Amino acid sequence: MAVSERPVGIDELLDRVREDLDRIEAREAHDAARAGEALLVDIRYAALRERDGLIPGALVVERNELEWRLDPQGSHRAPEATGHDLRVVVICNEGYASSLAAASLRQLGLHRATDLIGGFQAWRADGLPVTGPTG
Repeated sequence: MAVSERPVGIDELLDRVREDLDRIEAREAHDAARAGEALLVDIRYAALRERDGLIPGALVVERNELEWRLDPQGSHRAPEATGHDLRVVVICNEGYASSLAAASLRQLGLHRATDLIGGFQAWRADGLPVTGPTG
């Protein structure tokens, strides 16, 4: 940070990163994934996945591994990380951490990375498919 820059709080940082994201609603993400036009990436931690279930077809990647697994040039990339034009929709529990994660992926050149408004909870509230626990 330059000397003249002031520190920003998390709320301001979140607002800033979201200005550059084309965030999407759950139903749009579902339709894009079904059409093969987007890769859904679930970054929720294990306890939340165990409690609430999984989105069928979503790639599960812990947040601390996200950049390594989705960097198309990375030595630890997931097979799904096919290129920088990949449309990635990051999903967290409620749509906050996913915004920051999508911004980080954009810094790696994944220029179509975005996140799901409202996260997994919005997905479930819309009645979209979930496997595993429902409570």
